[in-house]
Amino acid sequence: MNEPLPLVQDVVLIGGGHTHALVLRMFAMKPLPGLRLTVINPDPAAPYTGMLPGHIAGHYPRDALMIDLVRLARFAGARIILDRATGIDRETRRILLAGRPPIRFDLCSIDIGIGSGLPDVPGFAEHGVAAKPLGHYADRWDAFVARALPAPRLTILGAGVGGVELALASAYRLGMLGAKAQITLIDRSETPLAGLGTSARTALLGALASAGVTVRTGTTARAVTESAVELADGTLLPSDFTLSVAGARPQGWLEGTGLTLHDGFVTVSPTLQTSDPAILAAGDCAHLGFAPRPKAGVYAVRAAPVLHHNLRALLTGKPLQRFRPQRDYLKLVSLGGKRALADRSGLGTGGAWLWGLKDRIDRKFMAKFEDYPAMARPLPANPVAGLAEAMGAKPLCGGCGAKVGAAALSDALARLPAPARADVLSGPGDDAAILTHGAGTQVITTDHLRATCGDARLMARITAIHAMGDIWAMGAQPQAALAQITLPRMSAALQAETLAEIMEEAAEIFRDAGADIVGGHTSIGAELTIGFTLTGLATKPVTKAGAKPGDALILTKAIGTGTILAADMALARIPGLILGQAVQAAYASMSRPLGPAAAILTPHAHAMTDVTGFGLAGHLLEMLDASGAAATITLDAVPFLAGAESLAAAGHESSLAPANRLAANWRVRAPQDARAALLYDPQTAGPLLAAVPADKAASLLATLHALGEPASLIGHVTAGDPFLTVL
Repeated sequence: MNEPLPLVQDVVLIGGGHTHALVLRMFAMKPLPGLRLTVINPDPAAPYTGMLPGHIAGHYPRDALMIDLVRLARFAGARIILDRATGIDRETRRILLAGRPPIRFDLCSIDIGIGSGLPDVPGFAEHGVAAKPLGHYADRWDAFVARALPAPRLTILGAGVGGVELALASAYRLGMLGAKAQITLIDRSETPLAGLGTSARTALLGALASAGVTVRTGTTARAVTESAVELADGTLLPSDFTLSVAGARPQGWLEGTGLTLHDGFVTVSPTLQTSDPAILAAGDCAHLGFAPRPKAGVYAVRAAPVLHHNLRALLTGKPLQRFRPQRDYLKLVSLGGKRALADRSGLGTGGAWLWGLKDRIDRKFMAKFEDYPAMARPLPANPVAGLAEAMGAKPLCGGCGAKVGAAALSDALARLPAPARADVLSGPGDDAAILTHGAGTQVITTDHLRATCGDARLMARITAIHAMGDIWAMGAQPQAALAQITLPRMSAALQAETLAEIMEEAAEIFRDAGADIVGGHTSIGAELTIGFTLTGLATKPVTKAGAKPGDALILTKAIGTGTILAADMALARIPGLILGQAVQAAYASMSRPLGPAAAILTPHAHAMTDVTGFGLAGHLLEMLDASGAAATITLDAVPFLAGAESLAAAGHESSLAPANRLAANWRVRAPQDARAALLYDPQTAGPLLAAVPADKAASLLATLHALGEPASLIGHVTAGDPFLTVL
């Protein structure tokens, strides 16, 4: 029997820069037993700097230059925390985060890049755009291009190589759209591009002139407004888009770490260790104190094998390697169109063939993060008949996708006797059992989730919200919770840390809902599983029965979590879709409690349920069965999570979806398309579905929307035998 090996050491990568992306890939290709690997980054994807000018010029779509950190972390077996680091407590070995409690580390590495904003220039923060971080710039640029101004005015602050590339790319893109752009480059130096060789500098200045870009030297911006840039000499430049590429600025929180810094950048030794040997750094945020070099992506890429080796060596007691950065490197500068210029050791040349070379280099780098080896699911030798069919074609999903299918569950529940006690008003069949106690009514339910990711705190939050869904769906107030937690094998220290994270997060969610954790049970098993048994109090429980013909059907949030989480497990890649962004949106939806929506709907709902494992179609049919009615919904009115429809169209679905479809589709008439397939998608921490009087629907939706609840009216209850018509 192959038992999972215990986790004993925590390595945390702060930031998703190029070095860390490559290190994650290296750990994926060569895992280190006993290691829990974590990456922290505020965004689910990180842009590759080399292709940014090509994207600005329109040569590459947005997804072509984004490294999907969520996919990469899944491939590496790492947990990803989508948050921003704000500090390091070196004494307690904890990383401080903007949106959640700190996390521990044994070793950590910093690769957080740099910024190019101008915080000291009045108005820039409100009206300007910094080229770094790149993701925000790309968003703002796409929105600016979409405005289609006939004569746009651009001001770019910083006439180094980066500023020149972006000026030429902007001129090309706007020119191809038929706009007569006015672009001005501003630089404090009297001599722009002084770091390049004479021939390369002359060629770039000539390219700027040919593109109609004006270069103003020996000045700086004094203020930025929505429509202008005021220069130091008082000149006012009209500007519809103001971009800063003015140098490299370190992130301010590094000052509070107590690490040795150089102009705000983390000083590292030849082994890439900082003044604290347990903290390493690489990329633009690092200062190579032993061999100072300019900020350039080539050094981040070359540092990756050394950082990977040294992290492993520090964990296993092996010798460290030294990073030996090259003194010079080939600089390939985009010229806007599909042409490039090369500069090395003062020699420069240019042409279309160099664009082809640059394009091949960039695409080769990004190919490392596109198609990962599929997860193997081998059958053992000489299996018994039927084992392959029982395993299925897809890995078992987590969350509600791991639920037993509706048919098997119904067969099992049908064998249970009816409640014998007078104080048990209902047993299996509704969202929660209804009990009486004195003059009051209590509901009780239980729910467990197999983890969909390695972030135990996030899973605790989602599981608590998911488990309370049955309480809220009954129109009850959560009262008390018992926890049932299975931890994977890990060291005693990691067990204590993980259990504390789970209980802290769950306690906060339950407390916000008015409930308390009163006890529970823990055990060690193969994987993380979190569950809660809950009681709730209700004056008059809302059941699945009671929906009336003419009632409006309100769904409180979008669906599609099962498909997105299944695609995440499968490392799905679809052109035009950044999977990590879809996963981030799914987790944000699952993390949204249903309590506020339930409080609005409960006084008016004739029937209500939460949409979970059996999908929207399955749970709506349960309501129709209990109510003796039919329903019609409109697909255009059903909200779907971003990316869910594209993933469904590409054939991705939860491992539970086929059972859901088999149990329900004989009573469903619907189009045969990806959106209709999502009606059978199992939802984790899914929405409430309420049947309310039609004349109340508009006001209820208005109230929900006013609270920020993304609710939709998706259809109506109709007369007839239980059946669902989808238009």
